[in-house]
Amino acid sequence: MSTRRAVRSGGLAERALSRRGFLAGNAAALAAGLAACSRESPVSSSGGAAASTSGSRGSLTIGAIPDQDPEVLQRLYGTLADSMSEALDLDVVYQPVTDYGAAVSLFRTGDLDLVWFGGLTGVQGRLQTPGAEPIAQRDIDESFTSVFVVNPATGLTPADDLTPLGDLRFTYGSETSTSGRLMPAYFLSEQSVDPQGFPGGPGFSGSHDATISLVSSGSYQAGVLNEQVWNARVEDGTVDPAAVVQYARTPAYHDYHWLLSPQAVERLGDDLPDRLLEYLTGLPAGGEVLELFGAGSFIPTEAANYTQIEAIGRDLGLIS
Repeated sequence: MSTRRAVRSGGLAERALSRRGFLAGNAAALAAGLAACSRESPVSSSGGAAASTSGSRGSLTIGAIPDQDPEVLQRLYGTLADSMSEALDLDVVYQPVTDYGAAVSLFRTGDLDLVWFGGLTGVQGRLQTPGAEPIAQRDIDESFTSVFVVNPATGLTPADDLTPLGDLRFTYGSETSTSGRLMPAYFLSEQSVDPQGFPGGPGFSGSHDATISLVSSGSYQAGVLNEQVWNARVEDGTVDPAAVVQYARTPAYHDYHWLLSPQAVERLGDDLPDRLLEYLTGLPAGGEVLELFGAGSFIPTEAANYTQIEAIGRDLGLIS
């Protein structure tokens, strides 16, 4: 089972939260749940959805792109799974994945029922899985931004001009990250900076936290990441202002959202999308789940919100 000491992820500072009780249930049921579907285990090798641990309740397997440190993700989605399980009377299991591509692939094969995707991976997941349905996004995902950061040794000070970045050793996050690669590459190209033309070619750190570390260490002179993660790390003191500083912010775009698989709807009922939306939009402001997501609320979303992302993804060869 997940640890109940959770930390904030995203735009709010990580901090310890008060311990809450586990879901009600006798010791035998808890032991069976641990044996059957530990949230610490990798995705099931059986190739199918996780089996129900109760026999009478349905089972829903949730996942997320690994955009931050694994410990942060485990605490965040473990807490969400407990809350969702209790609210929907389902056995909800969080299964971590190794990379962005794995999240898309496992969603397509039905190993993951509900996934927290970025804008680009959500488009990829939807195009590869006919019938997949965007359910909800956070209020902040209507107007999301990225930040370009630099090592102070570059001598750069905050500006709107991105052209000086073209001469620096530069790293993105994951290759298919919306906020750590796709949209920053688009905004670079809008200022006539070749998004692939950095000296030695761009790096790909794999996550937003890793981008901060690589720029701080001087391994790369500059990089770009999710502004929400950047602000959280600044607030909690993780960022050393003598080692890495914010240089510029991108214009806003749509980003993260929940995507539901058609297999889950077939298995758990046609009302599942409505039940999930009601749960997500009904989460209390200031409550534990929303604090962990760094949001004031979840709101409905639709495929049309990601049309720009799909077009840019095709232009960059990230969507075929």
